[in-house]
Amino acid sequence: MAIATFGAGCFWAVEQAFRQIPGVFKTSVGYMGGHFDNPCHLDVVARITGHAEVAQVEFDPAVVSYERLLTTFWQIHDPTSLNRQGADRGEQYRSVIFYHTPEQAQLAGQAKRQLDASGQYAKPIVTEIKPASAYWLAKAEHQQYFEQQRRATHHP
Repeated sequence: MAIATFGAGCFWAVEQAFRQIPGVFKTSVGYMGGHFDNPCHLDVVARITGHAEVAQVEFDPAVVSYERLLTTFWQIHDPTSLNRQGADRGEQYRSVIFYHTPEQAQLAGQAKRQLDASGQYAKPIVTEIKPASAYWLAKAEHQQYFEQQRRATHHP
């Protein structure tokens, strides 16, 4: 099994997109890339920690390739939007790929360069590609958020 970590706006939607992919067997949401140990959600949204909201994806590379995960990453957000996705603003919503292996770094960089050169976007891609660092798991109420909300509305 392998791990991939992506930041592309609010982590609830990012996690949900990756949960739909065959070969992804586990997802979680949390924080990475900051300078503060064990941040809580309020710390991160207050923009004092430097963390990005991320989805961490555990996947079977024999079933789904890292390239397929990268394709999903590019499709679910605007990689030209600096520190903003839709109405969500702040560095915690930045577009970022945290790589776990040299191969992931190479593939992410190659995909970014190809997409930038494709002309698909009028503005340059601002996605950061950084080595994975400490991953701080968000509280249970943030995990699989949309599924929790669906269960809450169907089971009073």
